[in-house]
Amino acid sequence: MTRTDPSALEPNMAAPCGMNCALCLAFQRTKRHCPGCWGDDTDKPESCRSCIIRNCETIQKNESHFCYDCERMPCQRLKRLDKRYRTKYGMSMIANLNEIKDRGMEAFLAEQAERYTCPSCGSLRCVHRPCCLNCGEEWDHSQGQ
Repeated sequence: MTRTDPSALEPNMAAPCGMNCALCLAFQRTKRHCPGCWGDDTDKPESCRSCIIRNCETIQKNESHFCYDCERMPCQRLKRLDKRYRTKYGMSMIANLNEIKDRGMEAFLAEQAERYTCPSCGSLRCVHRPCCLNCGEEWDHSQGQ
């Protein structure tokens, strides 16, 4: 399995905030590969290691380890993150969290595979780039298509 293979869409790649780490540039890049929020901190960017959401005590203690199990959901930090990702990348963390909670992880991952698999080469597209990192096929990432 490569980092851009759709089989990288696994439950452990879903971050507490609703980000799918398998779609992140830090995960997909070849240098200084990030293992995702739940992976070892060794190669993780500092911004990920110090993430307020990932390190939230409430999330650490709740059963699911996701923001949707927090009484303050969505907190101000999650609202800001969600707005930035909706505006720049066409992805909503809050919608992702609601889908995981309402439909389950399997349905969420199936939807993510359909939405983010490049129709040209079959690789996972990166949410942070407007073209497939594998074949260069452009896509309208603001629409997630």
